[in-house]
Amino acid sequence: MASITIRNLVKNYGGVTVIPGLDLEIADEEFIVLVGPSGCGKSTLLRVLAGLEAIDGGELMIGDRRVNEVPAAKRDIAMVFQDYALYPHMTVRQNMAFALEMRGAESAEIASKIEEAARLLDIQPYLDRRPKALSGGQRQRVAMGRAIVRDPQVFLFDEPLSNLDAKLRGQVRAEIKMLSKKLKTTMVFVTHDQIEAMTMADRIVVMKAGVIQQVGTPEQVYENPANLFVASFIGSPSMNFLPVDIQADGLRLADGSLLPESLIARPSGDHGKLTLGIRPEHFELVQEGQGLAADIELVEPLGSDTLVHVSAAGQEVIVRVSPDLRPKAGQRIWLSPAAGKAHLFDPETEIRIDGTGKAD
Repeated sequence: MASITIRNLVKNYGGVTVIPGLDLEIADEEFIVLVGPSGCGKSTLLRVLAGLEAIDGGELMIGDRRVNEVPAAKRDIAMVFQDYALYPHMTVRQNMAFALEMRGAESAEIASKIEEAARLLDIQPYLDRRPKALSGGQRQRVAMGRAIVRDPQVFLFDEPLSNLDAKLRGQVRAEIKMLSKKLKTTMVFVTHDQIEAMTMADRIVVMKAGVIQQVGTPEQVYENPANLFVASFIGSPSMNFLPVDIQADGLRLADGSLLPESLIARPSGDHGKLTLGIRPEHFELVQEGQGLAADIELVEPLGSDTLVHVSAAGQEVIVRVSPDLRPKAGQRIWLSPAAGKAHLFDPETEIRIDGTGKAD
């Protein structure tokens, strides 16, 4: 098992810099999820870790070993791909055994490792089948089993759930998380799905344009986003944003509504215009005239809760409410942020501002 240390890593493609100088520490046995939109550099970073892409600058350490020039086959990592990458003419057992046979492992050792991995992944009944006879979820388990038998220092996952349907994705997601606890191995998982990131990670690394925007536990990133990008990307539906003016009597919205300072930590200093961020579940319904007037435009019942799309202060806003309320399109409701749950952002730097008036 091993930690990963990345110092000022640079990756270029021709004249384009994809990763301009990235620093990251991943602890031994930690489950890290790299998340961000397409093109943010997360898969490129994973391929650099795997040795599939050369490094153009900086330093990469796996454990105590510098691996900048070490080929992929000698890095002691195992990678699970989005498309499974199984050999179609081989059985599950043969697919799992192949890498060990190439290493010259003894037959008894190979059989033992396959049986142990098959037990962990619950694929014992499928060992003598070929991939075409398996479902998508079973194939992904085989791909993970092929990685497990190698007993690597680090597991790398490149969007392994993207080809699965929603129900199966949730099931395999939970299986990978439980597997990480059993194997106690460092894991780096790439996804564009923020729900996968929130539910699986020990820590999340949010990336944009090759730059790390925030690193933290799922709770830290969700509750205290570093900037507007993180606030909008993490959370489903994403955070609502409203322009506000910092005035002597409080925070005034575009429609003239005044938000009580008891609900929002008023920043010190002369800020003027800021952006107010509120998550859909952090609105409270209040009595008429006591908050922000909101006209219901669309209602989305989800069973466990209801998403209400409203027009408020000239903005489209989404509110999460109990299904027992049964709101109707065309109604007017009054909203107020829950105490301590709203955030303020500088609209120019996009950085979140704390109650002292400083960027977090």
